[in-house]
Amino acid sequence: MGNLFYTRGQRVFNVVNHVILIVTGITCLAPFVNLLAISFSASAPVSAGKVLFWPIEFTLSSYEFALLGGKFMRAFFISMERVVLGVCTNMVMITLFAYPLSKSREKFRGRNLYMIYFVTTMIIGGGLIPTYLVVVKLGLLNSLWALILPGMMPVGSGVMLMNFMRQMPQDIEEAAIIDGAGVFYRLVRVLLPLLKPALATMALFSIVGHWNDWFGGMIYMQSPDRYPLQTYLQTLLTNIDQILRLVGTGDYNLIVGMINARTGRAAQLFLGAFPMLAIYPFLQKYFVKGLVIGSIKG
Repeated sequence: MGNLFYTRGQRVFNVVNHVILIVTGITCLAPFVNLLAISFSASAPVSAGKVLFWPIEFTLSSYEFALLGGKFMRAFFISMERVVLGVCTNMVMITLFAYPLSKSREKFRGRNLYMIYFVTTMIIGGGLIPTYLVVVKLGLLNSLWALILPGMMPVGSGVMLMNFMRQMPQDIEEAAIIDGAGVFYRLVRVLLPLLKPALATMALFSIVGHWNDWFGGMIYMQSPDRYPLQTYLQTLLTNIDQILRLVGTGDYNLIVGMINARTGRAAQLFLGAFPMLAIYPFLQKYFVKGLVIGSIKG
């Protein structure tokens, strides 16, 4: 009788759980589908409020507007370069940060002082103006490194990776020491391969952070030709009404009648989000494992 009740209760729970998850998924997905439908619709039905989840008077004019003049692709490749360099820099720094601080105080004297120093930087920041002055003094203004070096050591990610490393069984590294492995060999060839889920999680955080940042490009890039994609899209979003009023430029006149500010913004927002949507499924399994690895004791 008890097993029967448990089976029925489990079935009811599964049904309710699935219903809640489906409703939550639809709630999260509906705004994005609406945005996509608006981006592929003509301006008239969008202005009339007729577009919900399917395009009306299908057109690619909003995407032509975003890609006009080659500025989008230039900004896209600048962002890609920033993501590659920034993620590589971040991963090296957080690894070099996490490995020594994952040791006990007996093995690493002064560990607590280093932790206090780094954690303090998470609570008390230098501020925008001092950071900007440092970038100017270093001659990095209008350089891609101005977007990378100020955030090259994400302490929060380093602390997370340190906690992941502390969960690893000590026997693994001790066996490598007995075999005569050096410090860097133990780190690169022994520990890091076992921490792929955690590293993928940190890399995902870094990718999203670099890709979505638009403010850094706004204050550190003096020329619009050096803007990363999100900064370019932000300027396009804020000035789209003025751009759509331009007269006398043939390329714009071909498409200006088919779009308005709302359809143009929808297309640009989708273009900015698409790369992250494309890579997330490949990192999702590592991301999930990375979030729970800290709860597994060796």
